[in-house]
Amino acid sequence: MCNGYLGRQLFILFLLPPLFRMAQWYQLQQLDSKFLEQVHQLYDDSFPMEIRQYLAQWLENQDWEHAANNVSFATVLFHDLLSQLDDQFSRFLIENNFLLQHNIRKSKRNLQDNFQEDPIQMAMIICSCLKEERKILSSARLSNQMEVGSIQNTVIGMLDKQKELDAEVKGVKNHVIDVEQDIKTLEDMQDEYDFKCKTLQNREHESNSTSQEEYKKEQMHLNKMFLSLDLKRKEVVNKIVQLLNATEHTQTALINEELVEWKRRQQTACIGGPPNACLDQLQNWFTIVAESLQQVRQQLKKLEELEQKFTYDPDPITKNKQVLQDRTHSLFKQLIQSSFVVERQPCMPTHPQRPLVLKTGVQFTVKLRFRKFNILGTSTKVMNMEESTNGSLAAEFRHLQLKEQKNAGSRTNEGPLIVTEELHSLSFETQLCQPGLVIDLETTSLPIVVISNVSQLPSGWASILWFNMLSTDPKNLSFFLNPPYAKWSKLSEVLSWQFSSVTKRGLNADQLSMLGEKLLGPTSGGSHDCLIPWTRFCKENINDKNFPFWLWIEGILELIKKHLLCLWNDGCIMGFISKEKERTLLKDQSPGTFLLRFSESSREGAITFTWVEGSQIELVLLSPAEPQFHSVEPYTKKELSAVTFPDIIRNYKVMAAENIPENPLRFLYPDIPKDNAFGKYYSRPKEAPEPMDLDSPKGNGYIKTELISVSEVHPSRLQSPENLLPMSPEEFDEVSRMVDPAEIDTVTFRLFQDSTVEDSRCS
Repeated sequence: MCNGYLGRQLFILFLLPPLFRMAQWYQLQQLDSKFLEQVHQLYDDSFPMEIRQYLAQWLENQDWEHAANNVSFATVLFHDLLSQLDDQFSRFLIENNFLLQHNIRKSKRNLQDNFQEDPIQMAMIICSCLKEERKILSSARLSNQMEVGSIQNTVIGMLDKQKELDAEVKGVKNHVIDVEQDIKTLEDMQDEYDFKCKTLQNREHESNSTSQEEYKKEQMHLNKMFLSLDLKRKEVVNKIVQLLNATEHTQTALINEELVEWKRRQQTACIGGPPNACLDQLQNWFTIVAESLQQVRQQLKKLEELEQKFTYDPDPITKNKQVLQDRTHSLFKQLIQSSFVVERQPCMPTHPQRPLVLKTGVQFTVKLRFRKFNILGTSTKVMNMEESTNGSLAAEFRHLQLKEQKNAGSRTNEGPLIVTEELHSLSFETQLCQPGLVIDLETTSLPIVVISNVSQLPSGWASILWFNMLSTDPKNLSFFLNPPYAKWSKLSEVLSWQFSSVTKRGLNADQLSMLGEKLLGPTSGGSHDCLIPWTRFCKENINDKNFPFWLWIEGILELIKKHLLCLWNDGCIMGFISKEKERTLLKDQSPGTFLLRFSESSREGAITFTWVEGSQIELVLLSPAEPQFHSVEPYTKKELSAVTFPDIIRNYKVMAAENIPENPLRFLYPDIPKDNAFGKYYSRPKEAPEPMDLDSPKGNGYIKTELISVSEVHPSRLQSPENLLPMSPEEFDEVSRMVDPAEIDTVTFRLFQDSTVEDSRCS
């Protein structure tokens, strides 16, 4: 049954390797498709792109601007260019590549026809093309810089915000120090006033010791001291009010902004996003504010002591102390309760990149007290500083397991959700005890999914992705009773994280566009505003396949991690590209150019390669014809476990009937020689022992073999000369004018012998 792929078999054969690189032309080919389209528009028949391709380095090394203004120099470069084309033709002659020989000869003749009498015109065209290329490169760099710039602006904004908050925290600390100094001053004033009062009272009891006038003076002085003392008490109380206002403002920013952002970053990091910033800075701010509030509590106690020694009506301390104590206690309690966080979310050591999915019976690491499942292991622990590297209090539980409770009688707790959509939470509880102060603390982990079989892990992880992408409320355990839609702009970012978190590369715009069309349909164009339901992402089968979108992605991720990691990291795998786009990219490339993409029909993940082949019509008629494309049957983990993918590409062969097998793969798209791209990953054959090496093991009587992939096609599927001949007299005259009759005979003979495979699309 036809499936659109060339079949393959394992054969036994042997091996071989080339080399090149270019500057400006190579840089252009690394750009996104929107910039490559601009490059395509620069070249036409007057100066074809194939000449730019073949002579890239030479063209870039010439001074075409000078040639465009100097006839003699332009003439020299024109003849040098023709010589370069002759050299290129010779290389194709050695390679026995008739089609490219024809193309290069045709290009040379066109150049002679167009510019033999006007070489300056050619120099002007080439000069203009090179300038436009540089503009395109600059435009692409500017586009990248703008993206980087927006990121830098965000970072600068965050740094400015941090500096501002840092200044506010230091301001609170300095304010506390000022109040401390004022209270000491107040205490000194009160002590002096108390001493003066007692001295004057003692003098009252001693007759004639003090004149009436002196007594009045001292009494007036005491009244002034009292007024100053009252003013200072009011000043101290007002400063504490201002201090608590500033503390509340700073604390609100810490709790409602910084801590919320840290928790959001933690959610993002849990699902593969950028690593979360550590807690050290946030902890430092919390510590300073907490210590400041502790000092305020002590300062209020000191004021209470001063009040007990001396009070009056209306005493500002008596009037405000309770309000100030309550407010300080409330702020301190709020701060301490908010500072108790889950620093590291629950995670099984066996799946470090898939936190929050826990399997019953498998140990995981977390600090917790749990509800609906029995916890096997130590369920309580004293928080101490020994388990922390930064002086904070910490407790870590390293050997916990979940065991589902068995309910007596029939099951009555079955709900509307499947097990991988049921969210649970782990809670931490502890207590802060200080003299006269006890604060109960509780915090919860992000929602977890509990599975009983590792096969549920992909679906469980999909639930974790969806929740942490769309919700910030860890207590919303009924989230999947009515899961919200996701915008493609957000989901595409999360999908890219799934790749960048386990490899060195995320997904580029073209790859995400293909995935968007797969999820949303070809008419959507991968619009960022399109909404995607949870069922479409994870539960419904995609298109005509019998598996959902996410499980397809998960299979590809596993294939990359286990068999294709280096190739993916190097950018050799285009991966996600539709068949239509694939053919658009390959049709203008040299024969033998191929690209690697993931199969859309394999749930467990599979990879294939497609190459372009020049039409045999073109060989005989010497006129352009539709190129042909071939895709090999996809390789799954089964095949890749036996032979590495680079070795498969190196040794792949195509043959028909009794033809000699040939490897049709020459250039990795766009034009990287196959061995340059994959050579460093080829398996190295063990060196054969020297003939006179007496210590070498004796032969075992077998010829060494090697597994290779071969696609075999029936001769009837090859394009043969019988399908192309006879030619019209005009066509034959054209061929005879350009090609030696003996060469025509050679080509005709080769057409019968070459193992050329027709496009195997299903009808």
